Amino acid sequence: MQTSWPHAPVHQLAESGTYFVTAGTYLKEHHFRTRDRLDVLHRGLLKVASDFGWQLEAWAVFSNHYHFVGHSPPSAEGAGNLSQMLGVLHTKTSSWVNRMDEASGRHVWHNFRETKLSFEKSYLARLNYVHQNAVKHGLVAVANQYPWCSAAWFEGNASPAMVRSIYKFKTDKVSAADEFSPVLEE
Repeated sequence: MQTSWPHAPVHQLAESGTYFVTAGTYLKEHHFRTRDRLDVLHRGLLKVASDFGWQLEAWAVFSNHYHFVGHSPPSAEGAGNLSQMLGVLHTKTSSWVNRMDEASGRHVWHNFRETKLSFEKSYLARLNYVHQNAVKHGLVAVANQYPWCSAAWFEGNASPAMVRSIYKFKTDKVSAADEFSPVLEE
């Protein structure tokens, strides 16, 4: 008798809510290592999120992974369209980057993980974690200097008091699948 062994965490997406999502490239390869490639991935993430009714509050895209905090659509399907949404993003960006590298059929994306955020402090800490992720990875000294994340947008749209409040939340204890070392080629 053979035991089924899942290759990935089970996605429990029946409920509407706010989710912290991380996706990584296959073998952590740096397929999106240039400004032009990051622009494509960044635009793609924002576009599919909008198309699928997700409201993103924080996002950061890198050469080999991305994170976001988003509210699922209020519709009856709840967060059930997350897999489909990321499937569209991954299919389109894989196809594009493989065309650029003349690597037809190459496996680009590996998997994604999601966590439903049900506690306010956890939610606020993850907002800060995503905004500050480029700093954590050593790509910039100040989060709003990284053009492929939401920090500058957040600072420009939220009240100064809200920005100070969110940025005070500690991120060192945030449990996140973030064993990535992104790069940026000039």
